[in-house]
Amino acid sequence: MTGGQRWRFLPRAGTPGYHLLLGAMALLILGPLGAVTNAYMTFSLGFSVGGQVLAGILGSTVTYGYGTEGKHGANYIQTMAASVSGLAGMGVLIQAMVWLGMPLPAPWKLALYFGCVGMFGIGVGMLYTPVLVDRLQLEFPSGHAVANILRALTDARLLRRSIGKLGGGTAAGIGVAALVSRVTLFQRLGASASTLGAGLIVGSRIGVPTLVMGAIGWALTPWLRRAGYLGPNDPFRKIGFLVGLSMIMGAAAVDIVVIGREAIRRARAHRGQPGPGGGLGAGRLAVWVAGWGAALVLVATLLLGEPVGYALFAIGLVFLFVFINGISTGISDWNPISSAFVVAVLLMSALGLRDPIVAMTAASILLVSTSVGVDMQQDRSTGWRLGSSRAIQFRYQAIGIALGAVLCVVLARLFMSAYPVLRVDTFSHPEARVGVWQSAMTFKFVGAIRGLGHLAPYQLHALWLGFGIGLATEVARKLLRASAGYRRFAGSGRAGRAVDWTLDAVLLSSPYASSTGGFLDLATAAWFAAGSVLTSLMARPAPPRTPPEEKADELPADMSTSSLIGGGLIAGESLYTLGAGIAALLALL
Repeated sequence: MTGGQRWRFLPRAGTPGYHLLLGAMALLILGPLGAVTNAYMTFSLGFSVGGQVLAGILGSTVTYGYGTEGKHGANYIQTMAASVSGLAGMGVLIQAMVWLGMPLPAPWKLALYFGCVGMFGIGVGMLYTPVLVDRLQLEFPSGHAVANILRALTDARLLRRSIGKLGGGTAAGIGVAALVSRVTLFQRLGASASTLGAGLIVGSRIGVPTLVMGAIGWALTPWLRRAGYLGPNDPFRKIGFLVGLSMIMGAAAVDIVVIGREAIRRARAHRGQPGPGGGLGAGRLAVWVAGWGAALVLVATLLLGEPVGYALFAIGLVFLFVFINGISTGISDWNPISSAFVVAVLLMSALGLRDPIVAMTAASILLVSTSVGVDMQQDRSTGWRLGSSRAIQFRYQAIGIALGAVLCVVLARLFMSAYPVLRVDTFSHPEARVGVWQSAMTFKFVGAIRGLGHLAPYQLHALWLGFGIGLATEVARKLLRASAGYRRFAGSGRAGRAVDWTLDAVLLSSPYASSTGGFLDLATAAWFAAGSVLTSLMARPAPPRTPPEEKADELPADMSTSSLIGGGLIAGESLYTLGAGIAALLALL
């Protein structure tokens, strides 16, 4: 029996008890679990992997009893849980405030601020879904993958195997974290289960370029110190972050042109089609956006002291970047939230802003909004494919945002209290030994803000160099991929695949991937790359490619063994670290 409800003791679908069950699963278990994992990843490695797949798999353990209709419930669960974890990961903004020497507002003020930003951001994100999801029908690869996974998980055997791999990875992550915490040699080597796990998830074409740039930076460091570009104890990332950021912006300039052309083509192809339905009227959504926008301005100005002009300027940029980043994610699965933050800082600097505290507060509006707003679009793309209610899905995310805003503050304060090294401004004190706590995202944010209006000539040169590298590399990659002859050669056999991998991972790697090497220490980049190579070695030969319309029910790579074990490793290490931190705090009481 696969069509109807399998387990009769479950509350009937659509009833208050049904939604209470789904909400409890997301808010009490999966959301907090994802929040801890996401916060740990951003504090340690500096970025996090999407939690939609893992939340969808774990949520399906509850909704399996509803048969094929369980896919909607699992989708609502993963929407809520992912919004909780996504906003919780924004605790790096609080860490950046500490690095900048800002007097931290009261926790309730910060939670209210992030909650207002999140509510405003999901509203703007949903405003664009009728265009990006329903009308243009952008792919949103991760959203498509989650839709396929939720369809597939009506199979009990597949569900058991997935849970088993996740559980095994989590147990291994806890064990490795415990071992590293007790063996000094592993600590000196920078061993980290979560870094290895992240590499397992992303694959070698992303992990290896990170190591390549990190190795180039390590080799150049002595020369950079002699030339005066770095201090005697400065690591490469003190200047590498500028090159990395501008590489991303150079590649983004190319992609924006390509994405814009694709959006225009899709708009023309769907011209004249009737507008989408979905039970969430544009008028009500506009009232939501206007109301939360007004609340955000009041909280930012009255509670945090943000000048009203810069708050309104950041809010205006949100409407632009949630749309641009939504198109980018819909086509390439890439949401450049860091670029949005840095562009906001640069624009405010051009307007004459020199106050780092004002810049930090205003740019955080853009960062959080583009993160949660585009997540809303991606989650909606999953719901659109499954036929889930647009209005119900939006409500689930809004509730998740409320809890995520609280956990963002709670986890940031907890991690920074348990691990004081997180409070050390490694941008100003590069000699500090931080081990696993790389905080690469905080590093780039603080670096961008400290450059307000007074970048040294060599820093400007680094920016232009990185922009040129990113622009030229992305143009070359696009031209190469557009060549039919090269595509035939790359798919012709072992030699073609080897050449294609070498170009893609080493010689002509994506600037988005290689730029990460500018933000990390070499040891961390090496563990990340090791995990990515391991997942490639574990992968089976890829089957012949099929057109998108022929693979709607094909099981995606997001459920591969390496991906699930990698997610488990991250979850295990983050849970161990959180537990160890809480134990250390209790011992001091």
